[in-house]
Amino acid sequence: MDKKRGRPRNSEAKNAILNASYDLLLEMGFGSVTVEKIAEQAKVSKATIYKWWPNKAAVVMDGYLFAAAARLPVPDTGSVKEDLLAHAGNLAMFLASREGKVITELIGEGQFDSGLAEAYRTRYFGPRRQEAAQLLERGIARGELQAGLDVESSIDLIYGPIFYRLLLTGDDLGENFIQTLIRLALEGIQA
Repeated sequence: MDKKRGRPRNSEAKNAILNASYDLLLEMGFGSVTVEKIAEQAKVSKATIYKWWPNKAAVVMDGYLFAAAARLPVPDTGSVKEDLLAHAGNLAMFLASREGKVITELIGEGQFDSGLAEAYRTRYFGPRRQEAAQLLERGIARGELQAGLDVESSIDLIYGPIFYRLLLTGDDLGENFIQTLIRLALEGIQA
């Protein structure tokens, strides 16, 4: 069996870095993860990491997103209500999981680390908002939602309460909450 010699290919090294950053994040928390520890676990140099990422926050966020992306698919059932129930429900279940609880830690750390705050806004929350906007825009196009709907405010209306419970009240994010939330939101924005 031939073994490859020399440096790992870029994609192999990137995957190793992303996996290492995610594993360390879950194991140690954001504050304890360092680029040195990521490099050591991924078996690459710090320079290799800095070749692709500007700082710890960026590589940790990308590692987190790399691991979490498959858990939050964007539904297209043909019904805006069913799409929102699935999307918001998947998000709530994810946020209640061990992996999802990392988001609360990142949000907290981001209050003191502007690089991390920018990373989670652009790399995590920005894409999630775009997904939600797609769901709402499809609902508008199908005539299920009001023409001229303020999509950005509607996203806040639907997803804001999930984060309010996650970060402030600690109340349940279960299926009953999601169904009630979507029902109430749709009462205000349906065509």
